[in-house]
Amino acid sequence: MSLGTWARDLTLGARFAVTGGRSGLLRTLLTATGVGFGVALLLLAASFPNMLFQREVREAVRAVDGSEEVTSPRPDSFLHLGRTTAYRDDVISGLLLRPEGDAPPVPPGAAKFPGTGEMLVSPALGELLDSPEGALLKKRLPYKVVGTIGPAGLIGPAELRYVAHVDFLDPENFDGRGARYGWSVPGEPMNAFLILLVVVACVVLLLPVLVFIATAVRFGGEQRDRRLAALRLVGADTAMTRRIAAGESLASALLGLLAGLGLFALGRQFAGTFTIWDVNAYPSDVVPMTALAVLVLAVVPVASVVVTLFALRGVAIEPLGVVRTATPRRRRLWWRLLILAAGAAFLVPLIGDIQVSQTSIDTVGVVTGTTLALIGLTTLLPWLVEAVVKRLHAGPVAWQLAVRRLQLSSGTAARAVSGIVVAATGAIALQMLFHAMENDFTQVSGEDTSRAQIAIGIDAKNAGEARGIIDRVGRTEGVSGVIGIVESRAWRPGPLKQGEEFAPGVSLRVGDCASLREFATLPSCTDGDVFVFLAHGAQGNPDDSFVTRAARPGATVALRDPHPHPGAPKHPKGPLPQWRIPATAEVVDSRPDPTGMYEYGILATPSAIGTLPLDEPDAQVMVRLDPAVPDAADLVRNAADAIDPTSWVRTLKDTERDAAFSSVRTGILVGSTLTMLLVAASLLVTTLEQLRDRKRLLSSLVAFGTRRSTLSWSVLWQTAVPILLGLGLSVTGGLGLGVVLLKTGGQPVDDWWVFLPVVGIGLGLIVAVTLLSMPVLWRLMRADGLRTE
Repeated sequence: MSLGTWARDLTLGARFAVTGGRSGLLRTLLTATGVGFGVALLLLAASFPNMLFQREVREAVRAVDGSEEVTSPRPDSFLHLGRTTAYRDDVISGLLLRPEGDAPPVPPGAAKFPGTGEMLVSPALGELLDSPEGALLKKRLPYKVVGTIGPAGLIGPAELRYVAHVDFLDPENFDGRGARYGWSVPGEPMNAFLILLVVVACVVLLLPVLVFIATAVRFGGEQRDRRLAALRLVGADTAMTRRIAAGESLASALLGLLAGLGLFALGRQFAGTFTIWDVNAYPSDVVPMTALAVLVLAVVPVASVVVTLFALRGVAIEPLGVVRTATPRRRRLWWRLLILAAGAAFLVPLIGDIQVSQTSIDTVGVVTGTTLALIGLTTLLPWLVEAVVKRLHAGPVAWQLAVRRLQLSSGTAARAVSGIVVAATGAIALQMLFHAMENDFTQVSGEDTSRAQIAIGIDAKNAGEARGIIDRVGRTEGVSGVIGIVESRAWRPGPLKQGEEFAPGVSLRVGDCASLREFATLPSCTDGDVFVFLAHGAQGNPDDSFVTRAARPGATVALRDPHPHPGAPKHPKGPLPQWRIPATAEVVDSRPDPTGMYEYGILATPSAIGTLPLDEPDAQVMVRLDPAVPDAADLVRNAADAIDPTSWVRTLKDTERDAAFSSVRTGILVGSTLTMLLVAASLLVTTLEQLRDRKRLLSSLVAFGTRRSTLSWSVLWQTAVPILLGLGLSVTGGLGLGVVLLKTGGQPVDDWWVFLPVVGIGLGLIVAVTLLSMPVLWRLMRADGLRTE
């Protein structure tokens, strides 16, 4: 067969695709639309690596460069302090700057350095501050907004960030001194479990897209077969009709490619306006990797030809009709099970092969095995639908109409649901991996949120000021209780002993009895009491002998370091302030405070210390919030920031999740959302296309007196039966695949019921597709559907 003959027939098929009348053009548009959505999503998936890379680049570009050590003020140096705060459900990052000369470098994304008391904000933060919802946040950022931060200084268009020029930074409260921005952060390698999650997720999220494209190029198959039969009537042979059919699909696929490129280009322009699971990007970042883009653009048209020829392999196109109108031959099971077995052959040898300490896995084996397993389950669905529906008979009229239609064309119904099978099976397996691995990447923080919800630390000049800070925080609206202590240190006075490089020192905490009880188990407490509390080496704390060298009942302690290191702050000259621990002081055991820490040292009530000067005292406050007060947490953060803009405020959490695991989880959630939307669109388009093909039949049934509601219920059953069978297959296959993948890492099955949300989504799809197809169904049931030309 010459290339010229192929080119001629493919061209003829392409002409039929665009000049085949209204129905032919509609089929072409349906196919192009389906392929277009799939191509757009594949191009978006191919853009994820660049999107994530650009976010990391911007994060590095705006960071203060620490590679050049700046030890003293210079014309281009500046002090900096990074700030992160929470406002309701949003995280806001900031950078406080104080120039030390007249030529400080301009922060990335800024046109100029802001003046004292001024700040630059991201566009998203500017909108929030200007809106009524940002009124409470505006009090926390009392700087004048003089400009916006450009893309070079933001990781995404929706990021909430500010850069402020302040005058209160000094060598006591800054992060460091810098002279330029931009540095490279070496990425930590992922461990093997996270790599496994990413690899499986890529297969699970992209395979439904390919299935959808393969389904889309077969839209309007029955109408195409009738047209090919007409071509046989005028002299075309079987091979020619198949090449013409391939040409039609190729033309539709090429139009779909153009549509996909257009959809991708259009969606790319709106990338910054959408945020999915806290991720968004600039349009310039949404650029597919060249190799992946070329692969997509090459595979789609080739796949359209291959799928069409494969679909026609069992169809005998004759001048007066096609064999498809007769009962199709029974589907065979053996080769479908063979694909599943091949997938298992790749995955089973990997059982126990993955260890959490590894930084690489057998990617090829996992990808190949998972792909074959999912394809095998997908190929099982047509056989399962055929085997089940042929045994369904008695029932209401709507049920019988639906069952008879499924018996005549079960393959069409199975193809429509195949994307759901792949997506649901993969989702179940992924959820099993997530549930089992979450314990490895989520650890109990030890913090007790029943005792306090927010912890605050504020520097003070003296103990009196620290106590005033505690009282001020306690009077804040939304605070129902306060654990407040004044924290300093105490040292053993006198010369250093042999082998000692520094004087033994312990913490000194001053507070009321209720607050002190949060740090140690106290037998009794009244104002004037003093306690020495020991942690017994818990959490890596020094042993008790180290504590008692500095602090024990009856011992005298220094309230300032008697042997400060050379870089320590200078203290005023004068005698070393000392204090004698009462001999009646009790030795008690430490207990975990609300932050989960075991502390050690001295606990003292206020009157026991009196007016003695404490060394660099801090006000440490842990707050209990009143759940009845809206925005109580933000009111507390505002109060702390008003007292000292350099204070630290931390929200206590019962658990902490590994950052890399959270990043992978977020990426998979984004991809899963897009994939499920595509699957829903695929099912809807396929249902509408099938209804359009049966326009004359529907009109005839209505003309003979069939109720419209009966036909509506028949559409519901035609959608529901294949989906329910597909979900059943997905649950079985997903649990099996999940178990095998878990065994590769030696993980136990943590939850056997993870399939319930997936099944719920599938049932929701049945309802949604049925409701969305009703308007089209009712329009097709009108009498003008009987008209012919």
